Amino acid sequence: MRFFLNIIVSGSTGLVGKNLCQLLQSKGHRIKYLIRGKSKDPSSISWNPETGEGDLAAFEGFDAVVHLAGENIAKGFWTASKKKRILESRQKGTENLVLLLKKLKNPPKVFVSASAVGYYGSSVVPVTESSLKGSGFLSDVCEAWESSPKLLDPTCVRTVQARFGMILSPQGGILKALRPLFQLGLGGKIASGKQMISWVALEDVTGALLHILMDQTLKGPVNIVSPNPVSQEVFAKAFAKALSKPCFFRIPRFLLWGEKAKDLLLSSLAVVPSKLQNSGYCFSYLTLADYFKSAFSNF
Repeated sequence: MRFFLNIIVSGSTGLVGKNLCQLLQSKGHRIKYLIRGKSKDPSSISWNPETGEGDLAAFEGFDAVVHLAGENIAKGFWTASKKKRILESRQKGTENLVLLLKKLKNPPKVFVSASAVGYYGSSVVPVTESSLKGSGFLSDVCEAWESSPKLLDPTCVRTVQARFGMILSPQGGILKALRPLFQLGLGGKIASGKQMISWVALEDVTGALLHILMDQTLKGPVNIVSPNPVSQEVFAKAFAKALSKPCFFRIPRFLLWGEKAKDLLLSSLAVVPSKLQNSGYCFSYLTLADYFKSAFSNF
C-alpha cells in the first residue's frame, strides 16, 4: 500500500470517527466520508445501509475502509425495538457494506470494522483476543457484528475487528455523561465497585486505528484498550479527584435491574491488548491517573 492512503470512513460524525478523520488527514491520508442518503459533497460517498444500495464506481480504488457506524447502545432504555436497532445497525449495516465491497473490481486492501470488548461478556480472569465469546445480549451483538467481514476474501482484503473498551474523552461519551453528576459530588461506587473496567483514551483509539491501517501483520480481532484496567471504584475515585470533588456515594446493586444495567454497569472485564502490544504500538496513556491529569488540565 502507498504511504498515503485513500480511505473511506463511516460514522465520521461520531466521537471516534470525527477524531480519526482529523488524525488521518493530519498525516496526509485522503478521506471520503461514507454517509447515509444522498449528497453532492465531493468529499462524501452516499449509500443506504439498510439496503446496501450505492454507486459501485464511487467505492472503487480505495486502500482502506474503516466502518464505525452503529446505534448508540448507552442512550435510552433497552426496549425490544431499541435492541433490534442496536443489532441491525451493526449486523445488517456491516453485512450490506461487505456485500457491496465484494462486488468491486478493485476492493480495499484492508477493512477495519468496529466491535467491542462486550464480545467477552463478563469474566473473572483477564481475556485476550484468543479468549472465547461470553454470554449476554452485547456478546451476541458483537458476534453477529464481526461475522460479516469474514465474507471478504482474506487473500485480497485484510480484515480487522477493532474491539473497543470504554472510550474516555471530555468531548463526549461516558465522561461527558457522568461529569455533571460528579461535579455535584455525587460520584461513587456502583454495587461493590470491584467490577473491572477496560478503558481506553480516545487518543489511543484513533492512534491504534492508524497503527492497524499501517501494520499489515494485524488482522482478525484486535483489543483496543489500555494495558491497565481498573476497578469501577478506582475509576470513580480517579474521576472525582480530577474534578476536585468528593467520592463517597454508592449505588446499591438492588437498584440496578434489567439487561442494560447488567451488561453495562455490573459486568467485569479485564481485557489485555495483546496484539497491539506485540505489534509495537505505544500507548499515549498507560494509567488512568495520567490520563485524567492530562484530560482535565484545561477543562
